[in-house]
Amino acid sequence: MPVLVVVVSLTIGGGLLARELYHLPDDDGDAAAPAQGTSVRVPREEPGSAQVELTPDAAAHPESEPVRTVLQEHFDAINGRDYDQWTTTVVAARVQAQSRRTWLTNYRSTRDGGIRVYRIEAAPEGRLRVLVGFTSTQDIVDAPPDLPEHCIRWWLGLPLTRESGEWRVDTVPTDASPVRAPC
Repeated sequence: MPVLVVVVSLTIGGGLLARELYHLPDDDGDAAAPAQGTSVRVPREEPGSAQVELTPDAAAHPESEPVRTVLQEHFDAINGRDYDQWTTTVVAARVQAQSRRTWLTNYRSTRDGGIRVYRIEAAPEGRLRVLVGFTSTQDIVDAPPDLPEHCIRWWLGLPLTRESGEWRVDTVPTDASPVRAPC
């Protein structure tokens, strides 16, 4: 069963990665005015909006609004370097595993945006699994050692569990591999 979960997660993540890589940009006004018959595109401002968005599939889930709310607070805490707020969005085990000092070091230059929840599904023991994609910018020295990039697109399955009556981001299994790519 764990192998099946990993294979399915990687397949979904790969599909989302392909979708993002081959997706034509929306024409939402980020094109510069043509200069003497030439067309110039201004690159999208990364990491993008910090607002958590839901796809129609995710929005149809009965827990979509509480999930969106906890993820919004989670990403707001990271972007605002607010450890105390972050501790209200994750399970106690994650708080115990990461001191304020370590957390502030880990996220010192991180900005997350372009946050989109693709799917929310039931998981064993009353949990939820949330497939989310986002863009992260950071100083190169703060990037993952195996992907030293200023801008990274992430797709991962976040486990959520109820703690103190609220949804919280649970610990991510050590064998879970997020899909990621440079912007």
